[in-house]
Amino acid sequence: METTQGRPARLRVGVIGPGRVGSVLGQALGRAGHKVVAASAVSEASRERVAERLPTARVLEPAQVAEASDLLLLTVPDDALPDITEGLASTGADLRGKLLVHASGAHGYGVLAPATLVGALPLAIHPAMTFTGRDEDIDRLANCAFGVTAPEQLRPIAEALVVEMGAEPVWIEEEKRTLYHAALAGGANHLVTLVADSASLLSAAGVPEPGRMLAPMLSAALDNALRLGIHGLSGPVLRGDAGTVAGHIEQLRENAPESVASYVELARLTADRAINAGMLKPEDAVRLLDVLRR
Repeated sequence: METTQGRPARLRVGVIGPGRVGSVLGQALGRAGHKVVAASAVSEASRERVAERLPTARVLEPAQVAEASDLLLLTVPDDALPDITEGLASTGADLRGKLLVHASGAHGYGVLAPATLVGALPLAIHPAMTFTGRDEDIDRLANCAFGVTAPEQLRPIAEALVVEMGAEPVWIEEEKRTLYHAALAGGANHLVTLVADSASLLSAAGVPEPGRMLAPMLSAALDNALRLGIHGLSGPVLRGDAGTVAGHIEQLRENAPESVASYVELARLTADRAINAGMLKPEDAVRLLDVLRR
């Protein structure tokens, strides 16, 4: 792979899986000076996304996209990645010297082994960002971090591609890739569920605009957590208010039984972390944990 002063040369980019992530990464690489030349799109929605976001791309079959590209983005669902890689390698498409890039957080570069064996250069670059399919997605790439995993000799190219897209490369070892992704999914995905659940409970309590009430408090809580970790904690678990927690559980059982299990498990985890940090007195912890065991 030719480089210019340590940066990737201008590349012809192909996209297999031009969904929310693939179309955004294609756009970002285009803005960096590369050219998106081809994409594989099956559904009508995918074809529309290619036309809107990747207008220089021709819609081709996957093997043809690979042949036309110097850098091939495999931006398909995590579980589909092994099969699509195996299928590509078995088509006979010439992958020698081509950068084969996936954006799955759960996989390292090992999942690309079938293509690597026939000469592809494997890179795993995962944006630590949530995408909604809206226009602001491309702007959110700027200043976000990417988890980067690649063979050591390809690390400079992988990191340079991320920098070109305006983001920060963070090196993740191959064997730590799933743990890395579990951390991100647990934080971002479950946060959405927790906020949605909280808003629903507030609505049930008669609050007309739950989002308006939650926004200042949740923004402060997130800021505290990011700056202070567990020491940013507040609330009844930290105070050891076992009676309050018991009241919460009782009301949830009556009004939102589907929320009881998550409340109890998160309260236990919160209590454990507070105990380990020396923030919760032992006598308060005993009463609290007794309530959470019922």
